Amino acid sequence: MRAAPTTNRFADSLRDAAAAAFLAAVLGFFLIGIRTDIAPGGLDLTTRWGAWIVSILVVFAGRLALSLFVFRTDNPVTQTLGGALSGVIEAVPGGLGKWLGRALLAFALVLPFFFTNFFPGRDRQFIDLAILIMTYIMLGWGLNIVVGLAGLLDLGYVAFYAVGAYSFALLAHYFEIGFWSALPLAGILAAFWGVILGFPVLRLRGDYLAIVTLAFGEIIRVVLLNWYQFTGGPDGISGIPKPTFFGLELSRGDDGFAAFFGIEYDPIQRFIFLYYIILILALITNLVTIRLRKLPIGRAWEALREDEIACRSLGINTRNTKLTAFSIGALFGGLAGSFFATRQGFISPESFTFLESAIILAIVVLGGLGSQIGVVIASVVMIGGIEMLRNLGFLTHVFGPGFDPVQYRMLIFGLAMVFIMVWKPRGLISTREPSTVLKEKKRIDAGMVAQGEGH
Repeated sequence: MRAAPTTNRFADSLRDAAAAAFLAAVLGFFLIGIRTDIAPGGLDLTTRWGAWIVSILVVFAGRLALSLFVFRTDNPVTQTLGGALSGVIEAVPGGLGKWLGRALLAFALVLPFFFTNFFPGRDRQFIDLAILIMTYIMLGWGLNIVVGLAGLLDLGYVAFYAVGAYSFALLAHYFEIGFWSALPLAGILAAFWGVILGFPVLRLRGDYLAIVTLAFGEIIRVVLLNWYQFTGGPDGISGIPKPTFFGLELSRGDDGFAAFFGIEYDPIQRFIFLYYIILILALITNLVTIRLRKLPIGRAWEALREDEIACRSLGINTRNTKLTAFSIGALFGGLAGSFFATRQGFISPESFTFLESAIILAIVVLGGLGSQIGVVIASVVMIGGIEMLRNLGFLTHVFGPGFDPVQYRMLIFGLAMVFIMVWKPRGLISTREPSTVLKEKKRIDAGMVAQGEGH
C-alpha cells in the first residue's frame, strides 16, 4: 500500500525534472549552444553543442535531486541540515565567537605580508583581490544598517557609492583636493543624498520602497552619464590622485615613501597601503554599527524592522528613524566610493550599475540580515569565488576549450542564492544576539525576527 505514493512521487519528480530540462534547453540554445562574435565583415557564428547538452543534464539532475530530497519528501534534507547547523551554532560557547573574531582580525592585519612571503609571484594579484573583498565587506556593512537593522529594502545603494566616488573625483579635478581631505566630504555628501532619498519614501514600505530606491539609483547613474560638461559623461574622470602617507607619495623618487624611510622601492607597497586604508575604513564601519545597535537609535531601527505600527505606538519618530538609517548607511557607502575612486584612478557611470546594488544586497541577504560576520563570509565566498573560477581549468575539458567560467558568474550567483534560500532561508548566520537584555543574554533564532520589509 505504501509503494504507490513513492512511485507517484518519483514519477512526478521525473516529469518536473524533464520540464526543467526542457526549459533549460530552450533558453540555453541561444545563450550557450550558439555564440556570436563581432568579426570583420559581420558576425562570426560558432556552436557549442557539447556545453549545451551538459547544461541540460546538469539542470535535469539538479531538479530531480531537489524534487526527491527537498520538495516532495516528508523529511527534507535542507531541514535536517539546517537543524544540525543550528544545533552546532547553539553548542558553540558565546566567548568562542569573540575569540574567533579576534583571530580573523589578527589574520587580516598580517594578510598582505602573508601573501608576499608565501606567494611572492602572485602577491599583487591576491592583495588586490583582498582589497576588492574588503570594499564589498564595507559596502555590505553599510547596507546592513538599512536592510538588516532598519528593515528598509534598498535596491539603489549603489547611488551612494557613486556619489562618494564622483564627489572625490570632481573635488580633485576642479579644486585639486587630496584624498584625505575629500574623504569626509564625500561621506557627508553621500549622507546628504541619503536624507534626500529618505524624505519621499517615508510613507512607503516593502516592494514600493524597493521600486523607489531602484529608481533613485538609476536617476543618479543617468545624470552622471548625461551631464557631460561636469562629470565627463561616458568618458568618465581619469587622473584621480592616489592617497599619500602624511604627504609622502608611494612612488619612485627622492621625495617618495621608500626614499624617506631609506628602503628599496617596490610597487607592492602601494597595494599594501591601499589594503590597510580600506581595512581601517571597514573596521570603523563595523565598530560604529555595533555601537549604534546598543544606543536608542539602534533599538529604534530594530523596532521599525519588526513592526512600524507598533513602533509608532511606542512614541518613536519613524520619520527620523528612517532618515538616520538612510543617511548613516549612505555615509559609509560614500566613504567606500571615495576609496574606490582613488584605488582605480578612473571612474565612469558604467561602474555603478544596478548589478552592483544587486551584488551588495545579495551579500547582505546570503550572509544573514543583521549579521556582521555573515556579511564577511558572503563577501569572501561571492567575490573571492570569482577568482577561484579563473583557476578551474578542468571545466574546459567538460564544456570545451572555449569555455570561460567567469562569463557565467551571474548564473553561478543565481544558483548559489537559490541553494542558500532553499537550505537556509534566513541566511548563513540566522541567529541574533539581542542588543539589550534583562537577565540573561541568549541567541535569538532568525525565525522570530522580521524579514526586513519595513512593516
